[in-house]
This record gives sequence, structure tokens and C-alpha cells, in this order.
Amino acid sequence: MAGTRRQQAIRKALRALAPGIPLADAEAVLALAERRHMKDLPPSTALWLALGSHVRHVHTDYERLLAEGYDRDAARFFVVEDTDAVLSAWGCQRSVENEEAEAEEA
Repeated sequence: MAGTRRQQAIRKALRALAPGIPLADAEAVLALAERRHMKDLPPSTALWLALGSHVRHVHTDYERLLAEGYDRDAARFFVVEDTDAVLSAWGCQRSVENEEAEAEEA
């Protein structure tokens, strides 16, 4: 496996987190996780944020909701179940909805 240790760690985290992700989506998620603003985050955190962002923007109505005037938080609220459904279909055991609820309780 070529790449830096960080790139290798991100790829490994993706295989563990979403083993059924299609190749085109995997490439896009990896590119997001490796962006400059993610460099200070642990690889697993960068990967999780990139995965959620990719699914939200590409596989849900999030962009349409933003275009209709919804703010980011409202748009995220309305697509959280669709986001989790895509993640689940890819074999992901984590849930955006559950993590957002836990963050609100903290």
C-alpha cells in the first residue's frame, strides 16, 4: 500500500468503518480526509468527518435544501436519516444521528 503513514491509516480506517463503500465514493472520501484542513485531526476522525460530509452532499437532498434557503443545521437535521441509511448500506456501524444526539447531551 503506497502513501504516507497518515494516508495508510486513513485507508485502513475506511476499510474498517465502511467496508462496502463503492470505489468511486471511497476515492472521494479519501480525497476529502486528506485535505489540508484535516491534517491536524487523527486519521480516524478526519475519515469519519469526510465520510459524513461526502454522503450528506452527494447521496442526500442536503444541497437542494441549502439551495431552498435552509440553514446548515436544519438541512443536516432533515437528511440525517438518509445519511445513516447510506452509511448502513455500506456496512458502517456508526450513526450520524446517534453521535449528534450524544454531542447535544454533553
